[in-house]
Amino acid sequence: MSQAVLVNGCVHVAGQIADTRKGSIAVQTAEVLAKIEALIGQAGATKADLVAINVFLPHITDFDAMNAVYDCWIDPAHPPARACVEARLADPDLRVEMTAIAVVT
Repeated sequence: MSQAVLVNGCVHVAGQIADTRKGSIAVQTAEVLAKIEALIGQAGATKADLVAINVFLPHITDFDAMNAVYDCWIDPAHPPARACVEARLADPDLRVEMTAIAVVT
């Protein structure tokens, strides 16, 4: 599986999960966002180039805590479209998974 694929000027980032499996939702969210930023950066994009992010939470009650970290990370001048859904993840210790799409300018 590719972690990111560049097609027609867009980088599509596969589902990213935290390395700290027992971490809080805040820790896991920060780790996932850092991975997304690194992957789009390798393709030549920045947070300002993000056009879409999908967030998967196994416990929708984590929404506010995840969103607090997300809101501090995202480029407020260029927020991407976003969906957030409750979904069971592959490992019960995972608190969040995200996919992303960015335009490479």
